Amino acid sequence: MPVTYHRAAAAEIAPETLYRMLWLRLRVFVVEQRAAYPELDGRDIEPGAELMWAADGDEVLSTLRILRDPAQMRIGRVATDAAARRRGIAAELMRRAVARCEERAPGLPIVLDAQSQLADWYGRFGFEISGPPFSEDDIPHVPMRRPGATT
Repeated sequence: MPVTYHRAAAAEIAPETLYRMLWLRLRVFVVEQRAAYPELDGRDIEPGAELMWAADGDEVLSTLRILRDPAQMRIGRVATDAAARRRGIAAELMRRAVARCEERAPGLPIVLDAQSQLADWYGRFGFEISGPPFSEDDIPHVPMRRPGATT
């Protein structure tokens, strides 16, 4: 089956699909990366939050979320199933997320907190390191920012 790409608010997603998305995030962040933290932080259901995912049939391969913070858009919780990595699926999902942020809030910057080893990967989408490194759950991170378009 071809990979399909989707976007919706959490309340609009079929329960089985939402479960698969959240399970993928838990598998990647909590189990694989051994980061015991409150993965379900309440932000997925904030007004204006959107979840995006790539699927092969019912199987969720990659997921992320888009949030509207004051004066900026935020991409986070980017997770890809180990078996789906290095196939360009997450990159396509990221391109779509950047485009969606620009569509929703033209001219606003887009920010994210990247695991340090992925900073170059996010750089492919126009993100630049925007502050000092920090540790989150013993995983090195860097804040990154993609400037908004100037008019």
